[in-house]
Amino acid sequence: MKGTRDLPESIGATHERATAAGFRLTCELEVGRLLAVLSEAVPSGRILEIGTGVGGGLAWLIHGLGERLDVGVEPVELVHDIQQAACSAEWPPWVRFESRDGAEVVSGLGQFDLIFPDAPGGKIFKLSRVVAALRPGGFLAIDDMEATRHEDERLRTALIIAQQRLVGNPELICTELDFASGVIVAVKRRV
Repeated sequence: MKGTRDLPESIGATHERATAAGFRLTCELEVGRLLAVLSEAVPSGRILEIGTGVGGGLAWLIHGLGERLDVGVEPVELVHDIQQAACSAEWPPWVRFESRDGAEVVSGLGQFDLIFPDAPGGKIFKLSRVVAALRPGGFLAIDDMEATRHEDERLRTALIIAQQRLVGNPELICTELDFASGVIVAVKRRV
């Protein structure tokens, strides 16, 4: 796999956890590297990940933050067994796990500087709640948006609608990146 040399130890450990748990949806390396860059760009504040899985995206977010103590990270995972695999790793004390449906609870969690919705709830369903929880100037990173990669016609249609809602949202400035599984990065307008 391209670029697997010199991976941070935490990323390698995540891939081991994914293999042990039979979890095949771990964060792609290219997307992970983008998450690391975006997390470093966050001013002091908060990061939300919806659909943490075994912690692949989370490990990249934390790698990007390095030794910073001015950003809290809130990974949310609905499936208890999968979240337990993520929780089995050592994470900094400023990581606060939530075991709920992120798309359902995002409205009550406050504002975030970076949101990575990596589950259908938040990425496809209830996307407006995610955008509302994004602080002005905050980043939104969504992967797995290349509809043609999916065989399920309903999923393809849902992804196309989500793409249109994102790119057409006047609150956001978006760019569609043609790499990995298809990525949309957006920033919420300040005015």
